[in-house]
Amino acid sequence: MSKRAKSNTSSQNSSPLVYSTNPDYRRPEEEVSAITLAPEDQPLKVILETKQRAGKTVSIVIGFVGEEESMHTLGKALKNHCGTGGSVKDGEIIIQGDHCQKIFQYLKSKGYKKAKL
Repeated sequence: MSKRAKSNTSSQNSSPLVYSTNPDYRRPEEEVSAITLAPEDQPLKVILETKQRAGKTVSIVIGFVGEEESMHTLGKALKNHCGTGGSVKDGEIIIQGDHCQKIFQYLKSKGYKKAKL
């Protein structure tokens, strides 16, 4: 028996619905991805937090509006600039350590005019 996963060859959306007796039923439309705002329009806020992190301090950038890929790109650039680790999840960019001033200055230099501390 093959251990490969079965692929869905259906060209339709992967809804579990097979048949509906409701004559007015329409398949739900796919969501349109968020459009990334220009850097000068991004309402970013840089905060310092230690809650639920075993006493470790992290700098968090919140308020990014746009595609997930763009947020990951900005997160990677911030991690490289600060020389630390971090992650991007739940709409937040998390940078390990107290780097609020460094992040704020970097964002201002890259054109994020609405960034706040």
